[in-house]
Amino acid sequence: MQAAVADVPVMDASQLPSDERMGKSSALPTQVISFAIGDDQYGVDIMAVREIKGWSEITHLPKQPEYVRGVLNLRGVIVPIIDLRCRFGQGLTEATALHIVIIVQIASRQVGLLADRVLDIVSFETNQIQAVPRVANGSRIGFLSGLVTIESGMIALIDLPNLLSLAAEEEAA
Repeated sequence: MQAAVADVPVMDASQLPSDERMGKSSALPTQVISFAIGDDQYGVDIMAVREIKGWSEITHLPKQPEYVRGVLNLRGVIVPIIDLRCRFGQGLTEATALHIVIIVQIASRQVGLLADRVLDIVSFETNQIQAVPRVANGSRIGFLSGLVTIESGMIALIDLPNLLSLAAEEEAA
């Protein structure tokens, strides 16, 4: 007995509604892990987050920028830890057992981001992301990819690749 194959109409892209041609209709909401540094809320793409762990002792390395707190051995992988408060020009974090490290994947490397606490997983449509106002020439805004307004306030979205590329430029200088 042979299974019958139904005739499936073939459509080219011009027959799709314009939103589907642009890849917009089936877009899933963007999700970020939101976390706090002081009273400010930040977010990183949930797909870049590999794990969240409590603060533990790290190995300090000489001649590193102040915001590179050291490295952590995470199951055999050496992970640099970046103090986001310091990176954003707000002074060093006095890390305690209550602080957290968000391990993120940036290109082929893992990096730990030191923050005060995790807040939530937040979902939103990409069209809700607003541009960061360019009021001054400060480098801090270069670390941000956008702003999202939610019920409890505003989340500044961290541009992970830019966070490292600017770090590399400063180290080379």
